[in-house]
Amino acid sequence: MTAVLSVEAVHKLFGARHVLRGISLDVAEHEVVALIGASGSGKSTLLRCVNLLEPVDDGTIRLDGEDITDPRVDPDRVRRRVGLVFQAFNLFPHMTVLANVTLAPRRVHRVPAAEARDRAMALLARIGLEGLAGAYPDRLSGGQQQRVAIVRALMNSPRLLLLDEVTSALDPELVGEVLALVRDLRAEGTTMLLATHEMAFARQVADRVCFLDGGTLVEQGPPEQVLGDPQQARTRQFLSRLVS
Repeated sequence: MTAVLSVEAVHKLFGARHVLRGISLDVAEHEVVALIGASGSGKSTLLRCVNLLEPVDDGTIRLDGEDITDPRVDPDRVRRRVGLVFQAFNLFPHMTVLANVTLAPRRVHRVPAAEARDRAMALLARIGLEGLAGAYPDRLSGGQQQRVAIVRALMNSPRLLLLDEVTSALDPELVGEVLALVRDLRAEGTTMLLATHEMAFARQVADRVCFLDGGTLVEQGPPEQVLGDPQQARTRQFLSRLVS
């Protein structure tokens, strides 16, 4: 299958701390890949490198075959094709839902206001939130805010959607709202790379699970294999801690 994303021997350091140690990973078109691992394993850093929020120290990241780690590449042009959703929603509290969702298309990508509004309302209608378009984030539940954040990332019809622990800030009863949306996106063929600490989430939505430990990719495979019958001792040790 065609690789939308190719991460090739990527290293990332923060001072003396070596966070990514030669990560290589492909994500095929329409594939959903889940990154699992303990805090500090490099999951979020890898997503930030893919979205060019962090520069890599070595290695290459390709999007549809283009080397996006080339310093001559315009990051804003890349981010039109890569959507990133953070765990903390990051909605602007002084803006309505509609203003949050349409801000980047209008201000950064120069999409006409009417066109941006029509697309935003269509996406909000898909998740049943069109009636809250004029509301401010503090009037929404955590699950609603996270779904709005995902809609914001979908506004440019990205080739790749990155989800960084999108359920970690939610109360358990609200997690289902976000899971349902991610499952719908998967059914529609959205290509996704997501970091999660919830194994049930990874099992439900991922085509492939990748276990990161200490900045290295230790094991990858179908969810039933990695989560149900891991081959590497480090993977087994990590999963045993979650159920002990």
